[in-house]
Amino acid sequence: MTTRPLRRAAIVSPIRTAVGKFGGALAPLEAGELGAIILKALVERTGIDAARVDDVIFSQGYGSGEAPCIGHWSWLAADLPLEVPGYQLDRRCGSGLQALANAAMMVQTGNADMVAVGGVESMSNVEHYTTDLRDGVRAGNVTLHDRLTRGRVMSQPIERFGVIAGMIETAENLAKDYGITREEADAFAVRSQHNAAAAWDAGKFDDYLVPVSVPQRRGEPVIFDRDEGVRPDASVESLSKLRALEGKTNPDAIVTAGNASQQNDAAAACLVVGEDMLEEMGVEPIAWFTGWAGAGCDPSRMGIGPVPAVERLFRQTGMGWDDIGMIELNEAFAAQVLAVLKGWGWSRDDARMDILNVNGSGISLGHPIGATGLRILADMTHEMQRRKVQYGLETMCIGGGQGLAAIIERAA
Repeated sequence: MTTRPLRRAAIVSPIRTAVGKFGGALAPLEAGELGAIILKALVERTGIDAARVDDVIFSQGYGSGEAPCIGHWSWLAADLPLEVPGYQLDRRCGSGLQALANAAMMVQTGNADMVAVGGVESMSNVEHYTTDLRDGVRAGNVTLHDRLTRGRVMSQPIERFGVIAGMIETAENLAKDYGITREEADAFAVRSQHNAAAAWDAGKFDDYLVPVSVPQRRGEPVIFDRDEGVRPDASVESLSKLRALEGKTNPDAIVTAGNASQQNDAAAACLVVGEDMLEEMGVEPIAWFTGWAGAGCDPSRMGIGPVPAVERLFRQTGMGWDDIGMIELNEAFAAQVLAVLKGWGWSRDDARMDILNVNGSGISLGHPIGATGLRILADMTHEMQRRKVQYGLETMCIGGGQGLAAIIERAA
């Protein structure tokens, strides 16, 4: 048996749709349809021979019986070659980044030459479900769960950790642990909104954003091509008027709809290609996948996950903060981000704030769970090209108590 040395995994043509708000412009499209749209755009923009794709990896946080194994389902729905296989994975908020890591490992080890990677979520269309009817019900009531809210409550075993009402509770725990105030959280949320608005005004997303034709009940389809949750007029004063979401049960609560991420719909994708196959496939890389790491943490404080994940990543790669020129830390909650920064040992006026989430993140652009990791990748790699940054760090917390992180190198 012969072995081949590990080769570099190239990231090619990261693209995304605009992000729709919950029940918003993209709501008429199911997740599988969004996946097909982004895959078709990826093939068209790169000009690849789709039959040369070895596998399709798609991430989704809220899998659906309407499009099972959504990587393969969306590939087929895009009318792409039958011979290409595909699968679906779920690492909650880190799903998109994990899909990228899986593809990179396949390419690095020679198990694939080219992999199509995608992430998709239609939170507007997540099902309600019941576990009461498989064996029938003679009498009494049937419980119908909202998969969105139920998934947050059940993201860890209740028998071990007790009931954690949802991710808001975990953010409030971090706010208390790290002394994060409502004013600080609101100020960070405003920063996110203003950064996103400035990025849109500067046309930073134009080149790689995929417009989506959305069917309407009446009339012609509408083209959706702008992130729906950005609020350019957000201010600390306006956010201060919002009530805390857990204010009735927690008088010290600071998390509001204004300083938390949104529920969203979107899709994003890229190719991962072996370095030695780039010329043959006819594509050029925008970046290289350098390394990744995951770490677990207390589910009741899941937002701190990026701290141990980045620590492990730096230890594995031998790199450190001095090597990093751009940082994308997904904004599940402003309180969570600020707690992570303290956990990293950053000061309040740390100079690295200038390279953190420079074009907004989950609070402003949105957090379509399964698509977020690749949405971040698309935004970060293109900004790295503009700024000529060599290394970027992408990291996020994960419901249930995890963190995930990866280092991306800009292609010269």
